[in-house]
Amino acid sequence: MKNRSQFAGALKDYLVRNRVKIFDLGFIIITLAVLALFAFQIDIFENEARETRHQETVELDELMVLTSLLMGGVLFYTWRRAREHQRENRQRIAAEREVMSLALQDPLTGLPNRRQFDDTLKAAVNAMPAEPEAHAVFLLDLNGFKRINDVHGHPIGDQVLIHVGARLLRAVRDGDLAARLGGDEFAVLARNVAGAEGATNIALRIIESLTPPVVINGVQHAVGTAIGVALTPHDGDTPAELLRKADVALYRAKSERRSTVRFFEAEMDARLQERDALERALLADVERDAFVLRFQPTRAGDGRIASFEAMARWPHPTLGDLEPDRFLPIAEERGVLGRLTEQLLRKACEAAATWPADVRLSFNLPGALLTEPAFGLRVISALAEAGLSPNRLNLEIDEGMLIRHTEAAQALLTPLRQAGVSVVADHFGTGYSDLQNLHRLKLDGIKIDHSFIAAMTHDRQASVLVKALIGIAQGLDLAVAADGVGGEDQKLALAALGCDQGQGALHGDPVSLDDARAMVTMASPAARRAR
Repeated sequence: MKNRSQFAGALKDYLVRNRVKIFDLGFIIITLAVLALFAFQIDIFENEARETRHQETVELDELMVLTSLLMGGVLFYTWRRAREHQRENRQRIAAEREVMSLALQDPLTGLPNRRQFDDTLKAAVNAMPAEPEAHAVFLLDLNGFKRINDVHGHPIGDQVLIHVGARLLRAVRDGDLAARLGGDEFAVLARNVAGAEGATNIALRIIESLTPPVVINGVQHAVGTAIGVALTPHDGDTPAELLRKADVALYRAKSERRSTVRFFEAEMDARLQERDALERALLADVERDAFVLRFQPTRAGDGRIASFEAMARWPHPTLGDLEPDRFLPIAEERGVLGRLTEQLLRKACEAAATWPADVRLSFNLPGALLTEPAFGLRVISALAEAGLSPNRLNLEIDEGMLIRHTEAAQALLTPLRQAGVSVVADHFGTGYSDLQNLHRLKLDGIKIDHSFIAAMTHDRQASVLVKALIGIAQGLDLAVAADGVGGEDQKLALAALGCDQGQGALHGDPVSLDDARAMVTMASPAARRAR
């Protein structure tokens, strides 16, 4: 039964594929049969002299007619087959052209795609221009496009890309190749430009063309672009090298967070190589939990150690101990900031658990983690595992980040405050806070930024500002500490204003865990009684 069904299916497919041929053959056979019957029934050519009955049955003139009809049928069939083959060839050629077009064209914007760009760049490199002319490779990355997709949806984002592609075509010269490489990444290949100056003119035209907002359904969408440029033969003589160096320049342009153009420079490449090496080493050391802590004391007015601030250090094998501002941005970019911060917090909590109960732990929470509400649970878990009471932890957060992410900060910090953790605004005075935000955040304390402390003894305006900041904190019943206290005059001035807690060189530099433990042990009441 199965074989019969398969045979029937195969026969049906054959008949469908060859229906034209079968029709033609059937038409010719039926036509010839009818004509032959007609020829035998009616003597088409009458001959008066019939010599035999055989000649009377099949006469020569009738045979000629039948032969002619047969040849005509064959010719007709051949002509039909030739026409069919011509039509199939035309359709195949058109299909091949369409496939090739699709293979080399971006379906959304209609611009050439990466494959066509790579092929054209390869051809351009094989035809190097004579000095001072050069071929220029531009790599473009749109500014703010991710926000358009997130807020308005991908269909609107696609419309923006179509507009960008059209503007890009109008901005480049005739003969230049503008392509979409994917996502919001575009590229331009400009042949025989007048060196860097000629490439700059093209880049500025592109920036100018993308400056006006894209309007879709009455809504304006601001789209700028960062542009990285590499020139051949100056920057390289292979497509891969040119694209890599244009990408290095683009990385530099994107870091400025505005529409700008940057050309490849050797120093830029060296910095990027160093950054790449740092990223690789950082990821490996996060995996090994190789980061360490130093502890800087904060002292009360009587000299007692009120707390230690845990400060992260990265013991790099060639660059030495690196401070957080060197490696935390890399950790954030590579997606390991949360994991690294949790590692450091657990170490800090374990250390603080060995100190006297009146010595608190201050830990700096990176502002980027404010948008991760679940991180609060990891803080509570670290405290529980170390056996450290939450009311002994000061969680310090940059004031500017608290203001920029007020809603997220409230979601993260409210459960922590309910558990007993104190929240302190670090670098206070630099974030342009207002009383309303301070009240909403329900802070427990502030730490005045070191830049104000350094200037307060010789700059009247700085002194007035420090006084105002201390007054705000006291009015809101917040604990106040000063960062960067380096001299006795600063300590006395702060004490006169009502700030009796300070951190800085005067009160002690960051020390190791063992030294911190020794400091609080020697300063404990039991130790003083023993002396």
